[in-house]
Amino acid sequence: MTKLPRILFAGLLASSMLVTPTLAANVPDGTKLADDQTFTYRLLDEFTSVDPQVVEDLSGSDIVRDLFEGLYNQDADGNLVPGVALSHDVSADKKTYTFHLRPEAKWSNGEPVTAGDFVYAWRRLVDPELGSPYSWFGELMSIENAGDIIAGKKPKEELGVKAVDDHTLEVHLTTPLPYFPLMTTHASTFPVPQAVVEKFGADWTKPGNIVSNGAYVLTEHIPNERSVRERNPNYWDNEHTVIDKVVALVINDENVALTRYFAGELDRTDIPTGQYPKLKAEYPKEAISAPQLCSYYYNINLRENGPKPLQDVRVRQALSLAVDRDTIVDKVLKGGQFPAYTFTPAATAGFTVPDVAAASMTQEERNAKAKQLLADAGYGDGLNLKLLYNTSEGHKKIAIAISQMWKTTLGVNVELANQEWKTFLTTRGNGDFEIARAGWCGDYNEASTFLDLMNSQSGYNDSKYNNPKVDELLAEAKTADDPQPLYTEIEQIIARDVPIIPIYHYSINMMLKPTLHGWPINNVEQNWYSKDFYKTAE
Repeated sequence: MTKLPRILFAGLLASSMLVTPTLAANVPDGTKLADDQTFTYRLLDEFTSVDPQVVEDLSGSDIVRDLFEGLYNQDADGNLVPGVALSHDVSADKKTYTFHLRPEAKWSNGEPVTAGDFVYAWRRLVDPELGSPYSWFGELMSIENAGDIIAGKKPKEELGVKAVDDHTLEVHLTTPLPYFPLMTTHASTFPVPQAVVEKFGADWTKPGNIVSNGAYVLTEHIPNERSVRERNPNYWDNEHTVIDKVVALVINDENVALTRYFAGELDRTDIPTGQYPKLKAEYPKEAISAPQLCSYYYNINLRENGPKPLQDVRVRQALSLAVDRDTIVDKVLKGGQFPAYTFTPAATAGFTVPDVAAASMTQEERNAKAKQLLADAGYGDGLNLKLLYNTSEGHKKIAIAISQMWKTTLGVNVELANQEWKTFLTTRGNGDFEIARAGWCGDYNEASTFLDLMNSQSGYNDSKYNNPKVDELLAEAKTADDPQPLYTEIEQIIARDVPIIPIYHYSINMMLKPTLHGWPINNVEQNWYSKDFYKTAE
């Protein structure tokens, strides 16, 4: 992914920044467009929400990026481009950002989008009354007083955001954060219309009620079945938008989704686990694999009331060592994924994957070490564990493979349990598990987006891992000129403590119709915007 080097990027931000001109659908001259500009794609599960401050899953965030627009967007390579903000200035101490908003930005009801809309949304994000699952992101952004507001120690009105005037937003940080602008592409920072939220309450995002400022509006939503979004004629760049309608279909079975793709019902779908090589050979122009800024891992419950055997670091180390990651990626997934021995992927901008002991061992050496560790912990005869995952054929195959590895190598008996997405999120969040499947995709392209999950106060630290040294290093990294040595130490501590078991780093595996153009293959975050797409005639 093309990114400004960290030091160069920080230097540009020291005074002022003008981002690259925005790119909507870039249709070459002479292109014959399809008569029907409807983009239809598959979702594995029902999304959690389309409320920017409430959504917490990847599929919901994809929809929110179509419905709402934040300060900045991303281009096909992941570079910042103007959204509602045209540019920003940074104070000499790098703690005050002033964003200059485009005057032509409007809500779908024709009302202007103002700096006050961002102030309202950002206060709402950290307001304990809303209880946003992403409230911690406001504190992660280092916005002044965010932590105290989340903790209920200060009123939300004291958040360090201010509308200087309708088109000028001022943000005050507690400490300089060189990658702060990158964080404004995250859904939780998008504006919401205060009058509409207050009128309809929790129902404000329903079709007919919702007012949004993105390129599309939500016109239909049948939970667990389909949602439809259509062109917003009041969007400031509507004249350059080509796709008229976007349809998201919830199809839990990946093989059924593939069948519907070949039947012409879908323009995009995920490749079923293990089928990439075959599909690439048969459909070389449609089967796509590319690195993605995501990690697949298992959480281990470290709460005081968690399973006693898992409180022993030797047991956790043994379980991690006994996972044959090469077999997972080469024999089960077969889609260009990368074995993971650290949490942060190599695709992360400015990050060098550190050396950890397990990565340089052979699997035979790992297995031998794992057996010894488990015996030393007093569980040489094996133990019984429960593994929870959300319903998916791919997650099931991985869970079966890993449970067999643990059984064969360590004599560990594993009970597998699956739950539908929203139930799974609640169960995992409540700590009602022993070992639970997890996946994390970067909210921005910097290593802290992964490692901050290991902070004892992180809202998505589902293992409830608590290491004061890690917290200290994370805080130090935020202001370090070169955070890499700190990130290296954090990754090595995680590898030693094993609060999570990294399994693989993602690649995006999808089938994409050759008539659909504009997909950002080179953006490792895979932040896509339907307004950048167009369909050609067959």
